[in-house]
Amino acid sequence: MTIGAKTLGLDRRWMMTLAVLCAGLSAPARALDLATVTAQLAQRKSGEARFTEERLVSGFDSPLRASGRLSFSAPGRFARFTTEPRLVVDGNRLVLTRGGRSRQMALDAVPEVAALIEAVRGTLTGNAQTLEKHFKVKVEGSAAQWTLTLVPRDARLATQVRELKI
Repeated sequence: MTIGAKTLGLDRRWMMTLAVLCAGLSAPARALDLATVTAQLAQRKSGEARFTEERLVSGFDSPLRASGRLSFSAPGRFARFTTEPRLVVDGNRLVLTRGGRSRQMALDAVPEVAALIEAVRGTLTGNAQTLEKHFKVKVEGSAAQWTLTLVPRDARLATQVRELKI
């Protein structure tokens, strides 16, 4: 069975903050830019990180918040662990498990979801080209403590996701 963006809860404005674990990685002393940050990230072949997520949904007085853990194994597998739902991506296949039921879909069936997945994978693998393909990228901070802000290039995705801060 395939599912669409609406089933995944992506029909509202959404922001995700991902704490990427880069302990022990250092960059040469030069201006901080996307190439420097992604070179650091590309050194990691697996890991785990915590995330927080905030969705603005009409009819609610405050944002809906979720937090959890991401598990990553290069080049293309990551799992998102929250109380509900559970999301696992392996290559081009996404599996969403909620309430004991699982649904599968091909990522290329829903381009907005694919772009979000590529944002996470592109960050975790240190792939600047992938990030710049799908997002306007802004890098701030120092080599030891940086922030990537990703703003969707795709107009449909931009109606659902304002930005991702990593």
